[in-house]
Amino acid sequence: MSENKYPGIFVTLEGIEGVGKTTSMRFLAEYLHQHDVPVLITREPGGTPLADDIRHFLLNEHDEEVQPETELLLMFAARAQHIAKVIRPALQAGKLVICDRFTDTSYAYQGAGRGIEKSKIKALEDVVQDGLKPDLTILLDAPIEVGLSRIQKREKTDRFESETKNFFVKCRQGYLELAAAEPERFVTVNADQSLESLQKELVGILASAIKQVA
Repeated sequence: MSENKYPGIFVTLEGIEGVGKTTSMRFLAEYLHQHDVPVLITREPGGTPLADDIRHFLLNEHDEEVQPETELLLMFAARAQHIAKVIRPALQAGKLVICDRFTDTSYAYQGAGRGIEKSKIKALEDVVQDGLKPDLTILLDAPIEVGLSRIQKREKTDRFESETKNFFVKCRQGYLELAAAEPERFVTVNADQSLESLQKELVGILASAIKQVA
């Protein structure tokens, strides 16, 4: 685990579309509430009314093509608001914060997926986050075909879910490279296993993380 300067614990869930992040978040939220752990569940882009407005723009299709740099800047605009209004206050209050996506998404999607240089993303990270990083990042990983098959079963897809297979191949590779570069922060979990086994593994990972900082 990495270390932040707050009494709370910052955990993020990452992965390409269709790996089950939303289902995992709901399970963890319910599990932690049942065990009286003070937890805040949030997501990106979004997390505040203003950031949710940006999320709405990012996820919807537009007649005008959204440039990769525009997409990246909007992501960090929403992130700046989210950090200031939600994440930092919760960590300062000693809560366990679990966030569906954070800056690793920008490196995987806008970096590996869209082709934006890592140095440009890092510059925005430095400005917006001022040293804030997750203590633990759980990467839900599955073969591209698994994620795509789940997306195809949805009644409606957003702008990212409608991307090509090649885009997701690049995003997944970006995630795996991030995990390899920071093994002390990342835990990679096989998302293509039974729901029961996956949830048991997630509980074990969280319990270990809480114990390390207790």
